[in-house]
Amino acid sequence: MRPDPELPIGVFDSGVGGLTVLKALREALPKEDFLYFGDTARVPYGQKPLGMVRRFAWEIAGFLLRKGVKAIVVACNTASSAALPELSEALSIPVFGVLEPAAEEARPHAKVGLIGTTATVESRAYERFLPLAWSKACPLFVPLVEEGLWNDPVALLVAKHYLEDAPEDLEALILGCTHYPFLKETLRQVLPGVQLIDSAQATARKVAEALHTLGLLNPQGGGQTLHYVTGDAESYRVLAQRLGEEVAELKTVALSEL
Repeated sequence: MRPDPELPIGVFDSGVGGLTVLKALREALPKEDFLYFGDTARVPYGQKPLGMVRRFAWEIAGFLLRKGVKAIVVACNTASSAALPELSEALSIPVFGVLEPAAEEARPHAKVGLIGTTATVESRAYERFLPLAWSKACPLFVPLVEEGLWNDPVALLVAKHYLEDAPEDLEALILGCTHYPFLKETLRQVLPGVQLIDSAQATARKVAEALHTLGLLNPQGGGQTLHYVTGDAESYRVLAQRLGEEVAELKTVALSEL
């Protein structure tokens, strides 16, 4: 049975990183409503075992299904690495990840690198879609963003440390975590001339095309977003606003509800 086109789209991430994807989705699909789920009580995902992250992804997907969504966007590279394509095959609604769209954006470049969480890099999930010339786990980037330090001098020091062994002839670098686009200016200082591949825009295009093909575009026009978090709501609201996201509706979800 086809989902109701007027239902919202569910989007989830370990924290605020998925807001980059949410923003791109809203730009591509201005008539859609969204439920955004930030698992802020368990962020970061990147240092956790993939099996644990897979369980988190299934829990959140189940929560979003109970709330009533017509599609789910896994706006997290680690969760996409851990739980796709199994989620897509098992659920009765469309499920989208962020790995394949980013890989498609990077494919025209001859020498592509990847930075991501430890779990994403070690899963080698991106290698299913394209060869990589270099990859590096950057576990401190997510906490820097979650603490609002993406433009702090410490972020530049950390970036220089992580990227010091990147090949000189690197053409493109996949930002293999949806938190990392907030560090773009810092990364450009360390790797000038390297194309930074952000999966948000590519993912949004893919979702928009698929919903059009499936006849699931909202005909009425909505544009509302309801945020759910598992951690402290006010901390999330303040950080989201610093990132340019005005949070009008926000609810806290206990982990026992998942």
